[in-house]
Amino acid sequence: MKKYILTAILSAFFMFANSQENILLYPQGATESNGLNVPESYRDPEFIVNISEPRMIAFPAAKEKACGAAVLICPGGGYSGVSQIKEGSEFAKWFNEMGVSAFVLYYRMPNGHHEIPLKDAQTAFQIIRNRAKEWNISKKKIGIMGFSAGGHLASTVGTHFKNSKQRPAFMILGYPVVTMNKELTHGGSRNNLLGKNPSEELVKLYSNELQVTKKTPPTFMVHATDDGAVPIANSQQLLKALQDKKVSAELQIFEKGGHGFGMRKKGIPADNWPELLKKWLKTQKLID
Repeated sequence: MKKYILTAILSAFFMFANSQENILLYPQGATESNGLNVPESYRDPEFIVNISEPRMIAFPAAKEKACGAAVLICPGGGYSGVSQIKEGSEFAKWFNEMGVSAFVLYYRMPNGHHEIPLKDAQTAFQIIRNRAKEWNISKKKIGIMGFSAGGHLASTVGTHFKNSKQRPAFMILGYPVVTMNKELTHGGSRNNLLGKNPSEELVKLYSNELQVTKKTPPTFMVHATDDGAVPIANSQQLLKALQDKKVSAELQIFEKGGHGFGMRKKGIPADNWPELLKKWLKTQKLID
């Protein structure tokens, strides 16, 4: 435990030393509760559970590098916590190198309150829009990224928007949970988001492959066929839905990678997927 506390203190020190900003989504407190009555804590040095105070960490691109693009990153964690380093700050710093501002979202755990993560993500997205000029961001180039259950949240943002101000310019999904179909979904994510006995209507609502329209943003996905936690059918079904609606979409498939590989090198072909993403970002004219 002492090790985890020290890691948290050091992480906080370096965060502020590098001018990252901790932004509360609701400075006066959220109007609704997720019902969790246990304190937020570290499961391990890189994974926070039981989040009840939603926030995001801003990693603005250096002014001289800024290309105008930005991305809101939703780390995974089965809707029980967030893997804020491997699927958060590591990617934020990678984006910064390309002149892309990045924001790591610490969304509330739903605890069966399915509307809460989406509200947090949409609120964070609106804050980025509101402060776009301050961060040298184009409002037309703000996208969403997510991994695993965070990929479900990101794809929810990309398919459940109500107006143009809520619509991301692009989606990037890493080994995402997409469907709530119990035959294909990640069981823990479904239970934490919808509860153990959700209605069929709720299951369909959060099966995001069913929510795709021609207005769904261009999408890049990566998934491994040997993913033992989230079947690759999640990405494949979303790809088909996007193609059926004539939405620009790309799915990079790797035979080996398992689940949760992030961008850390393992000496396998999947190591190269960030470079494929970079090419896609150039194709979409999001970076130079």
